[in-house]
Amino acid sequence: MFLVVIAVAIIFTRNLLAVVMLTGIYGLLSACFFVVLDAVDVAFTEASVGAGISGLLMLAAITITGRKEAPKRHKPFLALFVVLVTGSMLIYGTLDMPYFGDPEAPVHQHVAPRYIHDSMEEVGVPNIVTSVLGSYRAFDTLGEVAVIFTAGIGVLSLLSLPRRRKKIKSEEATEEQMHERHMVVRIVSKTLIPFILLFALYVQFHGDFGPGGGFQAGVIFAAAIILYTMLFGLDTAKKVFNPALIQLLAAVGLLLYACVGVVSMLNGANFLDYNVLADDPVSGQHIGILLIELGVGITVASVMLSIFFNFDGRRQAQAEIQAEKQQSEQEQKLKGEQDVSRTL
Repeated sequence: MFLVVIAVAIIFTRNLLAVVMLTGIYGLLSACFFVVLDAVDVAFTEASVGAGISGLLMLAAITITGRKEAPKRHKPFLALFVVLVTGSMLIYGTLDMPYFGDPEAPVHQHVAPRYIHDSMEEVGVPNIVTSVLGSYRAFDTLGEVAVIFTAGIGVLSLLSLPRRRKKIKSEEATEEQMHERHMVVRIVSKTLIPFILLFALYVQFHGDFGPGGGFQAGVIFAAAIILYTMLFGLDTAKKVFNPALIQLLAAVGLLLYACVGVVSMLNGANFLDYNVLADDPVSGQHIGILLIELGVGITVASVMLSIFFNFDGRRQAQAEIQAEKQQSEQEQKLKGEQDVSRTL
């Protein structure tokens, strides 16, 4: 009921900042819903992505677009018709699906028993979700990482930034005053950020034994750096985290994932078959899953940071252009007044 109410509120709210807040609440409630269904890994992902990093990225986006939704210039009856038809077809397609929780469903007769009874012997990972995503469906997970990388490339292409001019002293003084006004928040955040990064590493390397993995760890790691950027400024963050290196790491993570599969093929096995990575097949599975999860974490964190840096950089570039325009108008006005005074 809460999810439905929030979804309707998101549709009718015109303040984009309120929409972002409601979207975060929707993600948090969805995470609670998945916990009730015992899907803890999915809940972890939804909490870190849906209620965490997505809200930060949307906040960065509305700094460019503005906080108010543009008024509608037409009535979207055609779009409403397409949505209704598509939704009806999807609902009709679900009528042939087995009921939720039906023990006689095909998934409970063939696929699930294989994962539950054989994954520990074949993969040796206590967390069955990790064994499925990292081993049995590793090729599908590689596609997901490729999609994330492609999304980052798309954002970089759309938000390519011009070369920024050197900041003048007045701007540096303004930023310093802004930081001084947020002294308490800065000190508390500087205390929490190391623990956030440490927790991200824990999630990264503990995914074999509990909820977690590269996707969640990458998002948490990126959220800590984004928090640092929001409090200390983009220029300060770029001195600590080189954007060019971050973009390079986005490709390195994906290549690391794919290279694990290539190494498997060079050893005479199938693509992403980790059994040949060590003398013991179970040890090979552990090594393969560890490497691909590391690649996932690197790519996810790098792409999230690249997207945020480009949004924030675009906002600053627009602000600088506007400030230069106002300064030029003031100089022209002052010059005109001086010319008039000289003439008089």
